[in-house]
Amino acid sequence: MRGSRLVAALAMVATCGAPAVAAAQAQPQTEAGLTLEQAIERGLAASHRLAEIEARRGSAEAVVAGSRAADRPQASLQAGYTRTNHVDEFGVQVPGQPPRIIYPDIPDNFRTRLDLQWPIFTFGRTDALERAARAEAEAAGFDLEAARSDLKLEITRAFWAMVTAEESVRVVGESLKRMDAALADVRHRLEVGLVPPSDVLSVEAQRSRQELLLVRARNNLEQARADLRRLTGMPPETPVRARAAFEPPAPVETDPATLVREAEAARPDRRALAARVAGAGEREEAARANRRPTVALAGGVDYARPNPRIFPRMHEWKESWDASVQFNWVFWDAGRSKAAVAEAAAAGRAAAERLREFARLLALEVRQRQLDLASAAAAIAAAEAGVRSAAEARRVVGDRYASGVATSTEVLDAHVALLQAELDRTEAIASARLAEARLARALGR
Repeated sequence: MRGSRLVAALAMVATCGAPAVAAAQAQPQTEAGLTLEQAIERGLAASHRLAEIEARRGSAEAVVAGSRAADRPQASLQAGYTRTNHVDEFGVQVPGQPPRIIYPDIPDNFRTRLDLQWPIFTFGRTDALERAARAEAEAAGFDLEAARSDLKLEITRAFWAMVTAEESVRVVGESLKRMDAALADVRHRLEVGLVPPSDVLSVEAQRSRQELLLVRARNNLEQARADLRRLTGMPPETPVRARAAFEPPAPVETDPATLVREAEAARPDRRALAARVAGAGEREEAARANRRPTVALAGGVDYARPNPRIFPRMHEWKESWDASVQFNWVFWDAGRSKAAVAEAAAAGRAAAERLREFARLLALEVRQRQLDLASAAAAIAAAEAGVRSAAEARRVVGDRYASGVATSTEVLDAHVALLQAELDRTEAIASARLAEARLARALGR
């Protein structure tokens, strides 16, 4: 039965998938071991997911710059050539003077223009669009912070999974060595006639099971290492081992209401939702501004041959200029503006409802993470007591075996019980550190 418990304990070391990150980095410090802080630092530097979100934030900031420039003057240089059909020239005859051509036949028309457009009043439309773009850029920044927090938690999970797997391999390997010593002792006792052959067979069966557990533990360790290499951007064959202190985390004695308020103020994903709610309101305001008139300044300089503003037309390059104030009011657009306002309002309501749902789930998540940490701390205390009891029980059974009043099977059972207790302690500490990381993520730390 205890052997089956040991198999179940080792099976819990298996790790789950995470967001894909690769890219070869410098070799880790394998001699001293890889700490959790080093793993997180390497993972943040190697993550393609973070690079993608960073690029999206850059795109959102570029949209802000474009929206800011929408109400500034815009100058353009235009040029064109037009070929027209031949026409009969028109002129007047003044007595005593040669004929004066008023409308000549000029089939080749060249035109250049320096044009200036400046929307000086849009009833808040451009300002609202700029604020909406700024809110989206701010939300993209919070998305980046949230992705970093998620990656830190995922690396922490993989790190402690590898720590647990390494400890499992160490404990099972040590147990196998002791099993070999016990098997040699039982065989010697069989030779001198102190034990029946069944005792040897029983120890051999126990040793075979321990060897099977060691194979499984090593496989779980390699899987945990592969997962950590992937998250930290290491090459697949890079040797890596964990360096961690098996110390329980500090207890959290803050009341849940205070922790919820801290999470509401610090969680980047919640702040991203709040920014998007504000941005939706600004987009709705911009859509409403489409129904209002706009005022713009316009002007330019023409340099053409012939210049149509010069009369009479001449086959010469002439310049002219113009300046105007333009008023534009689309008072009927067949419902386009109304539909745009409705779409923006619906998007704003959806974002607001999502924020309210997030706030409700946040309180539950913080409470659950706090309970998980408290439960893990209690499990550590129970596991420590179990290790002490199992060690004392093994010592007592060893003394009884040396006195000839206990069987080798009892000795092996006591040893397996101690092994299980040590694995339970390792898993309890790793679970507590992971629960601490999950609480920190829930609080936005």
